[in-house]
Amino acid sequence: MSSPLYQSIEALSREKSIDPSIVVSAVEEAIALATRKYYKTQENMRGELDKESGEIKVYAYKTVLGDDVEIEDPVNQITLEEAQVMAGGAELEPGSEIRLYKDIRPLGRIAAQLAKQVIFQKVREAERDTVFNEYAHREKEVLSATVKRVEGQDIIIDLGKAEARMPKREQSRLEQFSVGERIRVVLLKVDRAAKGPQVVVSRAAPELVSNLFQSEVPEIYDNTVVIRAIAREAGERTKIAVMSRDKDVDPVGACVGMKGMRVQSIIRELRGEKIDIIEYNEEITTFAEKALQPAKVSRVSIVDIADKQLEVIVDDTQLSLAIGKKGQNVRLAAKLLGWKIDIKSEEEKRQEVEQQMTGFSGGPSTPIEAVSELGDSVIQKLVAFGITTVEALADMTPEELEVIPGIGEKTLERISVAVRHYFGQYEEGETNPNTPAEASTSEAVEPTDSDAETAHALTSEATAALDPDSNSESVATETMEAVIAADPERPHAIDSVDVVPAVNPEAGLEATEIAEEAVINDKVDGENQGDA
Repeated sequence: MSSPLYQSIEALSREKSIDPSIVVSAVEEAIALATRKYYKTQENMRGELDKESGEIKVYAYKTVLGDDVEIEDPVNQITLEEAQVMAGGAELEPGSEIRLYKDIRPLGRIAAQLAKQVIFQKVREAERDTVFNEYAHREKEVLSATVKRVEGQDIIIDLGKAEARMPKREQSRLEQFSVGERIRVVLLKVDRAAKGPQVVVSRAAPELVSNLFQSEVPEIYDNTVVIRAIAREAGERTKIAVMSRDKDVDPVGACVGMKGMRVQSIIRELRGEKIDIIEYNEEITTFAEKALQPAKVSRVSIVDIADKQLEVIVDDTQLSLAIGKKGQNVRLAAKLLGWKIDIKSEEEKRQEVEQQMTGFSGGPSTPIEAVSELGDSVIQKLVAFGITTVEALADMTPEELEVIPGIGEKTLERISVAVRHYFGQYEEGETNPNTPAEASTSEAVEPTDSDAETAHALTSEATAALDPDSNSESVATETMEAVIAADPERPHAIDSVDVVPAVNPEAGLEATEIAEEAVINDKVDGENQGDA
């Protein structure tokens, strides 16, 4: 029958899940160390525990050397002759060991405390090795455990043979646990730290969702439906991609179940976490369209296949839905695909293409001073506002131009006309000064020197009409008399003189154009009558 001491050792071994021989070895080593400490010697001592009686004995071991060999360590070595005397004439051989009994009865309380510390240390080391060997190869495995206690933000989990820790980052924000509650956790990792193996478990790992689907969906358990990828943000949303090996089995329908019973059971286990089930596709662009659901994607293109980068274009109304709350939808889709995703709206893509086309064409830029019709004062105001090119001016709206100090409605109209004329756009009735006017007959009318003098006179008189205080009728009369005096022999088609109304001071250029047109018309009419 085993002694009470050995029975205690066996009970401790069962509690710590370690081999009893490890505890026995720890006790023997501890007693030998305490004895060496008590006798203040460096002798090689070993303890022996008798399982039946429970008695512990300590012996000092010495190595037997031949008579012709010099002793280098008198404490642990002995000659053959001395060893035979101590052994009572027994036959010994060089290289064998002889043991000498050491009395441990004088050992006191200090030696016992030292032995106790050594035993505890050895037991802890054995326990750590047992835990590491038990769980090191089981990473990513789902285990059933019990909540043991709560330490701050961490939860201590009882795995049965060891305790595990679930830190805050590995918990779902939707879950709250009470002591004694049974839960399923994922064995995340086992750290062999100085204080012993630290087992870390998680409820936020994607493997938990995979295990729950295997438990609830028979098609996944028997590999008819395969889970190809999972992307999860614990407590928020999970995207899972599945595919079927049987063409007659719908993978998404099998996971959802009749009236959603299967997936609802998993959602309850995860405390209401949302789950998106997506059908896997080998074509990455098609898979990307499905991964970004519920948003509707216009088109997907591969930007860089080596860097695994995609460009996704969506309608302007679908952009926020595709990105998701705080970018969650596109972030989970990128994790699911394993590709980088750049989402753009149709308007953003159009602007980008326009910028690229402008860059390819070299980006035309004509100085604004090229538009002479604007005038120096208007050009100075535009340049001061930062508009230095004709292209930039043409792209601006009237509302944007009104913001510029000194730009009113009349100046806006003047700018619009000048820009149109610069680009060669003329409305009906406008003439291009760069294009020679055509005569009404087959031959063009070339003005003579007298016509130039007459036009100069008309221009001067018409300019005088800008003065609102001048008499419009007298000015018109004097103007026509000057025309007749310039060429008295030439017939004129003017029988009477019409009164020309006063011209608005804001339209000085208009008066000049009227005068010049009158001269040309008069010249044409006179030559027509001469031909007749």
